Amino acid sequence: MAEVLVVTDGTASGVKKVTLEALTLARRLGEPSAVVLGAPGTADALAGTLAEYGAAKVYAAESDEIAGHLVAPKAEVLARLVAEVQPAAVLLASSQEGKEIAGRLAVKLDSGLLTDVSDVAADGTATQVVFAGSTIVTAKVTKGTPILTVRPNSVTPEQSAGAGERVAVDATVSDAAKGATVLERVAEQKGSRPELTEAGVVVSGGRGVGSAESFALIEELADLLGGAVGASRAATDSGFYPHQFQVGQTGKTVSPQLYMAIGISGAIQHRAGMQTSKTIVAVNKDDEAPIFELADFGVVGDLFKVVPQAVEEIRKRQG
Repeated sequence: MAEVLVVTDGTASGVKKVTLEALTLARRLGEPSAVVLGAPGTADALAGTLAEYGAAKVYAAESDEIAGHLVAPKAEVLARLVAEVQPAAVLLASSQEGKEIAGRLAVKLDSGLLTDVSDVAADGTATQVVFAGSTIVTAKVTKGTPILTVRPNSVTPEQSAGAGERVAVDATVSDAAKGATVLERVAEQKGSRPELTEAGVVVSGGRGVGSAESFALIEELADLLGGAVGASRAATDSGFYPHQFQVGQTGKTVSPQLYMAIGISGAIQHRAGMQTSKTIVAVNKDDEAPIFELADFGVVGDLFKVVPQAVEEIRKRQG
């Protein structure tokens, strides 16, 4: 069975969910093996989880040169590994970095590339959601080694024990790949809420919330439900909430068990980032808001009356 390389998205603190999704999809195409690109010791923290989700091998390409520069060294090392292993396909996360590595890799290998893949069949046919979620297409790479970037929250990660055999990879890079150097890294302070793209519950606020101060109501509801806070583009552009919490076509894609859209009209740009959520609850005073077309449960009303009532009832039930 041919190997399928899955480039790991993660840090020393853990493997991101999208990598576990990619390992799950990779099993349809062959025998998945994970590739860790980072500073020395990175693979030690990730290998166990990668093996739990099916990685037969964990290729560890670790060096200060890879960690100390932008994506060019990663693409160069990965291209060399692909030429050596000759995998059936290469899967990466559809993150900003993942897409850039994939693009560089496709050029180096003269191979076809498909981005934002949400599913893949055994014959390599990939499913993509395009035009802001309004159209679903299928496509297949017909040249070289197929390179696919996996859209986060597309499939449910499934555990399948793999051997997790550690394989050291030559991580030397050319001077040309070291043209941009990382001078400083600043770790973002994280609160007690779960990561937005990996949360089981997401409560998002839109333009209807009205102000940054009023987003405290959205945060209160999210915290009661143990969820993450999101926002529509209209809300982030208005300065109500930081842009890194934007859900939508130009923001983050989420697919939680429960998605609550509070004061969000439901423009197609927003729907593209949350329409695969399992259960969608919408609160909006406009009974013709597009979000109600997508919602499983809708409440037509003033969010400043509805949400406090919901908060009060949740507290009663939790108390």
